[in-house]
Amino acid sequence: MHIRDLTARCLAAVGAPWFSIAGFTVIAVNAACLGLETYSGVEAAAGPYLRLIEHLCVAGFVLELLIRFGASLDRPSRFFRDGWNLFDIAILVAPLLPGVRENVTLLRLLRLARMVRAFRLFPSLRVILVGIRRSLPGLGSFLLITALVIYGYAMVGWMLFGTAQPLRYGTVGQAMLSLFLLLSLDDITNILADGRQVTAWAVPYYVSYMVAACYLLTNLLVGLVLTALQEAHEAERAAARGKESGRPIPIDSTAHVQITRLREALDALEAQLQTPAGVTPPQIPSPASRSAAPLP
Repeated sequence: MHIRDLTARCLAAVGAPWFSIAGFTVIAVNAACLGLETYSGVEAAAGPYLRLIEHLCVAGFVLELLIRFGASLDRPSRFFRDGWNLFDIAILVAPLLPGVRENVTLLRLLRLARMVRAFRLFPSLRVILVGIRRSLPGLGSFLLITALVIYGYAMVGWMLFGTAQPLRYGTVGQAMLSLFLLLSLDDITNILADGRQVTAWAVPYYVSYMVAACYLLTNLLVGLVLTALQEAHEAERAAARGKESGRPIPIDSTAHVQITRLREALDALEAQLQTPAGVTPPQIPSPASRSAAPLP
């Protein structure tokens, strides 16, 4: 079979809705088997059947990966530039490595990691993952602000309640831990009542802490994540519009994309320099035009 015919068939299979549904079904069955193994009765009664299903799931993962590789058979480097493909290869090959296959805990963690593959099958899940990744830089600043606020209140709490409540405010570390647990406002009524028995400053101390940490910082975190998700949705819609117009737009402009465009420009320049005068230089098709070219 011609390479282009095989690539076209694999591309059609990868783009079909049933392909994502089948992949998610295998992931769900693998996760269900992993959960059933935690029940000793089920493991003793159906252990061999669970292991058989596990082997079938691995075969399904390998088949899916081979089909995805076949979709990039005309340009294999494109397959290895995809981080999801590298992740799939890693979780399939890792159990075969010495030192890993003998460790039951590592094997179960690798089997559990296969559920992450569900993110690549559905665009809505990918948007959430991209949104989480986009929120990481802002999340670092948020954690720094939260740490400073908790540390400041911990020092004040140590001065107010350190002697009377040593289990909660005996040291600044214990005070920070107590205030961090208090972010959920769990048992705040009893804690406030205990503080009022020590000093009258307990009321403004806890009220200001609830406003600053529990409400303002929590809303700031929610706004940060929602903004990142909105940006991810806009990038996904832009990529979809680019595919409809024949110009694919990557969701994230990575260094690999920039290097690929630079290589195309260098190839075109080299072709122009090597072409004699009066001869039209050959046109080097872009990856988009090559993928859109009619199959023989």
